[in-house]
This record gives sequence, structure tokens and C-alpha cells, in this order.
Amino acid sequence: MAENRQHRANPDDRSDNVEKLQSMVQNTIENIEEAQESMQFAGPEEREQIEAKNHRREESIAAFRSEIKDEAGSRENGFQ
Repeated sequence: MAENRQHRANPDDRSDNVEKLQSMVQNTIENIEEAQESMQFAGPEEREQIEAKNHRREESIAAFRSEIKDEAGSRENGFQ
């Protein structure tokens, strides 16, 4: 017989979202810097790929920062 399981949603814990997003921004910046350093050893095709990836990383950073603003605003308005 099948077990009767109740599925419960995890509570929405947004208390550390800003900190997590800030950490993600910092990690992404570090990845960009490491990729820039590796470009000196890369061929033309690989350089192009690195540049494209770093561009996507910069777009991600902008999105993270926008989300940080949203989360910080929500925190100030009573969401924790």
C-alpha cells in the first residue's frame, strides 16, 4: 500500500537573501578577474569565448544588484 504523505512547502525564508546575493556578486567578480588573467594564455577563439562569458557575467551582476535592491526594500517593509 502507498504511504499517505503530506507534502509541506518549505517556509519562505528571505532573511539572508541580500547576503547571499552579495556573495554571488563577489564570486562573479572574482570569476571575471580570473578569466581576464587567463586571457593572456588564450588563443583568439578562446579569448572571444571568455569575453562573451564575462559580458554575460556582468549582466548577471547587474541583475543581482537589482535583486539586492528589491530584497533590501522588502526587508525594510517588514519581510524578513
